Amino acid sequence: MRQAFRTALVTGASSGIGESFARELAARGADLVVVARRADRLDALARELVETYRVAVEVIAADLTDPGDRDEVERRLRNEPVELLVNNAGYGAFGAFADIPIDDQLREIELNVNTLVRLAHAALPGMLARGRGGVLNVASMSGFAPSPGSATYGATKAYVASFSESLHAEVVGRGVHVTALCPGFTRTESGHDPHPLWLRREDVARAGLDAVESGRALCVPGVQYKAAMPALKVLPRPLLRAAANRLWKQAADSQ
Repeated sequence: MRQAFRTALVTGASSGIGESFARELAARGADLVVVARRADRLDALARELVETYRVAVEVIAADLTDPGDRDEVERRLRNEPVELLVNNAGYGAFGAFADIPIDDQLREIELNVNTLVRLAHAALPGMLARGRGGVLNVASMSGFAPSPGSATYGATKAYVASFSESLHAEVVGRGVHVTALCPGFTRTESGHDPHPLWLRREDVARAGLDAVESGRALCVPGVQYKAAMPALKVLPRPLLRAAANRLWKQAADSQ
């Protein structure tokens, strides 16, 4: 059964897919809590959404890699529950693993994995107690294939996809939906891009929200990426690694 959410908390809401989540949810009539580091952009977004859609929007300016800021968001989820948590905030350090400072790698893991798990853990008990709610975790197609040039990022997104599927199995039938959203290449700015590999952020956000409302465990937006998923599952891993390495070298040589 499709479940419309009346309240939602969106992380990483000041730009990119996160901003599109906030706009789409407001258009659907949901009151919002928007979370990101940039208070000025959140405030501007909140004013626009309130004026356009007549919904309530609460702003929390927080760096989710900072324990104190993250604790504030966790408390908000526990003490003033929302019906939908959109775990969108993420970070990618791109380049050869050996060349990227270890602190950047660990920051990726902290935000993409640890924060996502902590916020889901803060939100889920209340949802289960009420028998209503949803968690939409933003993973990536990079979680299903070797990712040279973004090894840590791809590994964190593989974790998110696996974690989300397991949670989906745990809570199915209890009125709570958990979904992993796995987009491919996505333009973080609004608008149309004619390149067939690139997705529009608005389309990605809409597909993810439709999926979690419908109770689907996995959402791969875009026909081109839906078509690629079966191949990722059946192609021999050495062949996948060779293809990924060739693409990585081509990208590195073009910079």
